[in-house]
Amino acid sequence: MPEVDAVILGAGAAGLFCAAQAGQRGLRVLLIDHAERVAEKVRISGGGRANFTNRALDPAAPHRHFIGRNPHFCRSALARFTPQDFMALLRRHGVGFHEKHKGQLFCDRSAEDLIALLLAECDAATAHGGRVERWQPCRVEKVEFQAESASSPHGYCANSYIIHSERGVIETPALVVATGGLSIPKIGASGLGYTLARQFGLKTTDTRPGLVPLTFDAAAWAPHAALAGLALPVEVSTGDGKQRASFHEDLLFTHRGLSGPAVLQISSYWQPGTPIHIDMAPGVDLAAELRAAKARSRRLIANELAAWLPARLAETWLAQNAAWQRPINEASDKALAQLAESLSRWSLVPTGTEGYRKAEVTLGGVDTRELSSQTLESARQPGLYFIGEVVDVTGWLGGYNFQWAWASAAACAEALARRPA
Repeated sequence: MPEVDAVILGAGAAGLFCAAQAGQRGLRVLLIDHAERVAEKVRISGGGRANFTNRALDPAAPHRHFIGRNPHFCRSALARFTPQDFMALLRRHGVGFHEKHKGQLFCDRSAEDLIALLLAECDAATAHGGRVERWQPCRVEKVEFQAESASSPHGYCANSYIIHSERGVIETPALVVATGGLSIPKIGASGLGYTLARQFGLKTTDTRPGLVPLTFDAAAWAPHAALAGLALPVEVSTGDGKQRASFHEDLLFTHRGLSGPAVLQISSYWQPGTPIHIDMAPGVDLAAELRAAKARSRRLIANELAAWLPARLAETWLAQNAAWQRPINEASDKALAQLAESLSRWSLVPTGTEGYRKAEVTLGGVDTRELSSQTLESARQPGLYFIGEVVDVTGWLGGYNFQWAWASAAACAEALARRPA
């Protein structure tokens, strides 16, 4: 007999929640993670308050907030474990939370409260006849699959996984890969999940940093580098036609390029070599406003622009053209029209991103065509499951990725409990 009912690789959001849910269904679960502490990504998220879900999520239309080769793949799991379900869990544990912006929910006090909740849920397994044990820190050295019809010469059971680790060898009929993606390597991110997928014949889609700041050529960006730290609401878009994506969020100038929620969101849709388009005064007809100001004012154009833009941005922007550095009543209609166009339709081509070190998520991953949307089990490899960020399901900024972690974990745990003994 196997020593445990399931081994889960990765003690992050998805792994911890899956362990808790499976343990509370009476299963014996072992969590293995190479990091010293659990849930580091939860710990640093949301400015230390964990943006743990988003009440605006519509499980019936996951394509609105999730991207991947098949954004509809996550519909089943999201419909069965919703933001409301996770909110109810926080209420049961007395963890206060609040809505900050566009449905984004944060812990009132600290992300540590959420981590404590996840660990308490794991501990609660014993009351339901289950068990959740952790080997941490513990590096996985090798994973094998024993598929013989009878026990192997080494005593392993048929159709079981043998995990070789720093703490010894463990055998299990079910292996759950919840290792996350490549983002933020300083907290332990690794490509183990993708390696295991390929080892067992599963296809993976190309991976790249997502929800990440964009960078530009240093010389070309030099005129804007002095704006580092300045933020303002904008509308940013990329792509054309049905492929067009657009967000109305805050933009942040950096020394190397652009960041802030608007840029993090658009970065998941941006393709290298293509432009992004920014409206610096969304909802304002700058051309009309400047014409009206010309008719009534003798102030400098910079002073007039300060009604719609931060003064520092207006001054830096106007320095690009001598025709804009004068009283507005002395400017030509053509110059004002060009100014309005440049601010309302700023088009620029990023040279790259800040990479995985600053990316909040990893785009791509285990191909969803390889997995059951109901159970997250591999279609070709029995007893092998992939949940959370390691799968080619990426949500918007704002709690959507954590909700996918909870939902995929719950769906997987339910499937584990239904496996034949």
